[in-house]
Amino acid sequence: MPNQLNRNLQAFLGKCVAGVDEVGRGSLCGDVVAAAVVLDFEKPIIGLKDSKKLAGREREYVYQKIKDLALFCSVGRASAEEIDAVNILQASLLAMARSVRGLSIRPSFIYVDGLHIPSWDYPSKAIVKGDSLIPCIAAASIVAKVTRDREMQAMDMRYPGYGFAENKGYPTKQHLDALKRLGPCHMHRTSFSPVSALTK
Repeated sequence: MPNQLNRNLQAFLGKCVAGVDEVGRGSLCGDVVAAAVVLDFEKPIIGLKDSKKLAGREREYVYQKIKDLALFCSVGRASAEEIDAVNILQASLLAMARSVRGLSIRPSFIYVDGLHIPSWDYPSKAIVKGDSLIPCIAAASIVAKVTRDREMQAMDMRYPGYGFAENKGYPTKQHLDALKRLGPCHMHRTSFSPVSALTK
């Protein structure tokens, strides 16, 4: 990852620096899941990068390394019902805030992926494409994605026919065809098109 942004992290060495990211904003169903991760700078994790740039097995391997080597790690979420009630942006920020509250230590500083920072009193900085630039955000992106992917695989068992294990709830042709054939299930976000068109 770029040395220039890594130097920004050096200013906080000896303090508790967390990275936060979320996954599932574009999905048609299920929770939006966020993770907060505090890395141990003395235990670098090989292969750490944006979760979307890792193949499935590689992502699972790095996920386990994060769980083994990170100082602190926490997951937060907002449900489909909450997403429908407050909109996906606010629900994503809520999930992020919950992930930070779940840490067993109060962060000294938080790097957040994207444009928006949740309403909290932590010193923070939002960084667009931070999951490709800041190691602790990359770690958070991996933890959030692996967590949500596993949950969608379990959901596929409870709600067969939609292909959740493969599409993770995103609007693939397979998923859209299943929606037309089966209608929405309990976990679909009714405020999202095309689900909303099928619930009117």
